[in-house]
Amino acid sequence: MSNQELLTPILSFLKCETPQSWIDEAIKIENLPVLLIDHLVCELKAAQSAMYLIRKYAVDKESGDALLNWLQPFEQFIYKKEGDWRELPSKNKLTKSMLPKSNSPYGQELIDKMVLLIKEELHHFYQVLEIMDEYDVEYKHITPGRYAKGMLKHVKTHEPQTLVDKLICGAYIEARSCERFAKLAPYVDKRLGDFYVSLLRSEARHYQDYLTLAEEIAQSDITQWVTHFGGVESDLITSVDDDFKFHSGIPSGR
Repeated sequence: MSNQELLTPILSFLKCETPQSWIDEAIKIENLPVLLIDHLVCELKAAQSAMYLIRKYAVDKESGDALLNWLQPFEQFIYKKEGDWRELPSKNKLTKSMLPKSNSPYGQELIDKMVLLIKEELHHFYQVLEIMDEYDVEYKHITPGRYAKGMLKHVKTHEPQTLVDKLICGAYIEARSCERFAKLAPYVDKRLGDFYVSLLRSEARHYQDYLTLAEEIAQSDITQWVTHFGGVESDLITSVDDDFKFHSGIPSGR
């Protein structure tokens, strides 16, 4: 499947495309460090979000604790700057004995899809670190942007709608990431552009996995909720944003 074939359903799913003003800001050489660091953190956040869904909705505490240990080396690097990033690939493993079995009404499919997503996000996390090393970008703590929080504050507080809403938010976040990789690729150098293109395929599947799970768990038509969150997401992307990040809106002053 070509990149354009992958992007077509994503562009149809999203309610707007990334404004050119964001691209113009993103390709400034002085913004490369924050772009890469925020991308790195986003990969970990995606893994954490998927882990949260498994632990809350699908497994017992013992299995949940075993899963948390999987993320620990990656979290320690980000939050405490502990560990050698070059050793992280050896930590991205979940043995069969650790893989929990679901006794929840949401089924084994939630676990299977989210475990695969976590593995891929942690692999991407390491790949971003490799890119940062090549471009001599040192990791440092940065404040989170408004995007994910702006989406999640619209999540309803009763089940199963809470879970359905979170899955829809996950779909939009993954789809927007995919769209931005595609938007950036033609403007950056070949090494970084090839990396962004390489992420398209997995990110495209991720958003579809989130949507599929949302539909299955809702057991009803979710069009109105997808449309609602599409509007929320579009507003975040097309409104002025003072804090430039990978998922930020229109840069202030543009």
